[in-house]
Amino acid sequence: MRSGAKVAIVGGVFAVVASGVGYGGYNLYNGITGGDSTVGSRSDSAPKTGPVTAEEVSAAAKDFLAAWAAGEPERAAQLTNDPVTAGPAVAAYREEAKVSKAVITPGTPVGATVPFTVRATISYEDVSKEWSYASELTVVRGQTTGRPLVKWQPSVLHPKLTAAGTLRTGVAKTAEVKAVDHDGVELTAEKYPSLRPVLAELRKRYGSKVDGTAGVETWIDSGSDTVPDTPLLVLRKGKPGTLRTTIDAGVQAAAEKAVKGFGQASVAAIEPSTGAIRAVANNPVTDFNVALQGQQAPGSTMKIVTAAMMMEHGLATPGSRVECPPSVSWMGVTFHNLNNFSIENGTLTDAFSRSCNTAFIKAIGPLDHKDIADTALGATARRWFGIGEEWNIGVGAWDGSVPESAGGETAASYIGQGKVTMSALNVASLSATAKNGGFRQPYLVARELDDRPFATADPLPSDIATGLRTMMRAAATAADGTATRAMATVSSPKGAKTGSAEVDGQGRSNSWFTGYSGDLAAAAVVQSGGHGGDAAGPVVARVLKAG
Repeated sequence: MRSGAKVAIVGGVFAVVASGVGYGGYNLYNGITGGDSTVGSRSDSAPKTGPVTAEEVSAAAKDFLAAWAAGEPERAAQLTNDPVTAGPAVAAYREEAKVSKAVITPGTPVGATVPFTVRATISYEDVSKEWSYASELTVVRGQTTGRPLVKWQPSVLHPKLTAAGTLRTGVAKTAEVKAVDHDGVELTAEKYPSLRPVLAELRKRYGSKVDGTAGVETWIDSGSDTVPDTPLLVLRKGKPGTLRTTIDAGVQAAAEKAVKGFGQASVAAIEPSTGAIRAVANNPVTDFNVALQGQQAPGSTMKIVTAAMMMEHGLATPGSRVECPPSVSWMGVTFHNLNNFSIENGTLTDAFSRSCNTAFIKAIGPLDHKDIADTALGATARRWFGIGEEWNIGVGAWDGSVPESAGGETAASYIGQGKVTMSALNVASLSATAKNGGFRQPYLVARELDDRPFATADPLPSDIATGLRTMMRAAATAADGTATRAMATVSSPKGAKTGSAEVDGQGRSNSWFTGYSGDLAAAAVVQSGGHGGDAAGPVVARVLKAG
């Protein structure tokens, strides 16, 4: 047997220790006996069937972890159900990640799943550092051999590793970045968790453009030019370059706290006069930034655009009388107001502030205005609100989409359903555009860093801008305004719009809310949150009050 390795049973669990400069381990096997094949083994009986037993789970996990810790990728691979894929991955753990020693300690199995912790030493040139983390594996029965085998998936080696990624250690591909807010306050993922994916992408895009040097790190190489790598461990720090962002640390802190109150929530905040993004927060935090990249139906927050379209085409003004019946039919599809409410002899402002769906559908009508019914909303959204233009904010972001529609989908689009999709950032920009009187493309870092083009839009005509602010102020201040309660403690001048978006297969609608106060606009979405003012409203209000 090889020297330098120990397998110990301690308190009912085992620890695999591979020590020394390289790897070592017991030769625990009499030939290759794993993999979903019969290579290297003989059996006169039929392969075993049925669920794996507790004894098989413990034994299979122990054997695999021993081979992995001993630095024997071929042997470890043959103890999985996919040795062709597992072998190179386990080999890369030592060769690419530069792991020179590994101690693996399993926990108590839960069914066929075995949790374990890894304490490894990574050595690169003249620097070494300890690295600890937890992962788990699952044992399955081989389809042809009947043997208990580790179900291979990259997350066995590290929970963040995927099939497209590779663990690597070396000189980092980009210089370290010290991101700061617009006033110079340092932004870290530890203090502002929602910024973790943002900071990683900013480093990848702009690390080479700021004054800094690369350090030695361990990371997951995404294998993509567009997907950020995932840093795991810093062995030797480089000199970070300072990257100034538009984030406001105080507003960001408020946004982080606001979304924590819900299982799934996102919020974004913008300075209307400039387009500077002041906060981006999500709960939970994932590599997919829902606040920036989400593509969801925005519900009645879309009535900001629909109202602008109606004013543009002379269908109504804020003071015009409009019908708001309990329900309305559009080409055979019936649409209702919440609880089938109606407004008698009301104006467009009344319909907006109380979020009357039928008023925004009936005033247009598929037969009365055939020339604009299916296309005008998208044209208005693009011309004045920049929706559908290419937004280059500094990190990946959805541009919003209001495509041409037909039939019932056209009416649905007027109230933010159908094919309309937006992110919280897009909806925040709707409020910002109304407040400012014109679209300013949101941005996270200065365009001078990379000379990227900004999306542009025509200024809102003054009467339409004034009309939108009038209606949004009513929604936020009128006694029966749907946003009044949520905006009660927010400073004036202020305006808002609520929204609820129904999602197929979801019991409760998504809660949307957007509003502005002074020179700050924000929007939030809470998954399955119900009415806009109930869940998303308090999130936006908390962010606006921090501005």
